[in-house]
Amino acid sequence: MSEPLHLDLTSRQCEILLRGLRFVRSSRMLEFRDSSDMTDEERKRELAEIRELQGLLDVGVTSQRTARV
Repeated sequence: MSEPLHLDLTSRQCEILLRGLRFVRSSRMLEFRDSSDMTDEERKRELAEIRELQGLLDVGVTSQRTARV
């Protein structure tokens, strides 16, 4: 895995990124592909990476909301 990148994002910025990632994930899942473009394994790996990034951002948004209470 590559080096972690730490960004100071507002909760609004995280929400925008999460919305974008959900769109990208849905788009990639519904996309028609030629058999030569990408293997099923590559597609699963890509979707897993998107889910992992979403999870990281979700944790950040949740912790920011909890910290404000």
